[in-house]
Amino acid sequence: MPTICLNIVKFMKRRPIIGLTMRLEIETRRFYLGRDYCEALEAFGAIPFHLCLIPDENYIAEAMQNLDGILLPGSDTDVEPLSYGEEPHPKLGRVIPEKDETDLLVLAETEKLKMPVLAICFGMQILNVFRGGTLFQDIESQIPNCIKHEQGIPQGRNSHSIKVEEESLISRLITKTDADVNIKINSSHHQAIKKIGENLKETAWANDGVIECIEDTREDRYNFGVQWHPELSWKTDDLSKKIFEIFIEQSTNYASEK
Repeated sequence: MPTICLNIVKFMKRRPIIGLTMRLEIETRRFYLGRDYCEALEAFGAIPFHLCLIPDENYIAEAMQNLDGILLPGSDTDVEPLSYGEEPHPKLGRVIPEKDETDLLVLAETEKLKMPVLAICFGMQILNVFRGGTLFQDIESQIPNCIKHEQGIPQGRNSHSIKVEEESLISRLITKTDADVNIKINSSHHQAIKKIGENLKETAWANDGVIECIEDTREDRYNFGVQWHPELSWKTDDLSKKIFEIFIEQSTNYASEK
């Protein structure tokens, strides 16, 4: 086969490269990220690429030039409430500025590039704040009659049900068989979306009204956020599996269009 044809075939089969922002351990000055996100991405045919928490616009722009999608992962920190116009609540958790600033720069770049985004837990919250939305700083003390949203170990156990908006993207990921029973998800968070951000819509809720899924309203963008952790349950949970499948599909299409 001629060299040019081999190169075309190789290009067509290129796996999408997905960027993930990391975490920062203040005590050891160490960037890190749990293995589950990368293992899930690789299992669905993508190449994970870590983005260090260096909140420099030029670094982020150059690091993202060859990416085909962004996964904003969960975090053991909270979003800085001043960034959405609130003072800190007594039960606000640890805030790490480098985390917030880097994720916000990454989101700004995805907007410029129209790059697909999968936002998980903290990632969904920072996406909402980036779009001008706000958060409940502590579910238990700010939402009356709330259910338990911090289930503890094992974190991958599906612990509560959700209600899903009809004619939404998430509804199309749920089979009729699953729809006939309660859709259950895992849960490891103490904050939640309060006011929804610009060009976003809420499409799934816990029984206490906590928003569990958000989607972009624009047809030319793929921004999909879930409050639970599909990276922990994709091997056993069909919905979590499909969340990764469609994200990789969107990222593959993005790479082809580039």
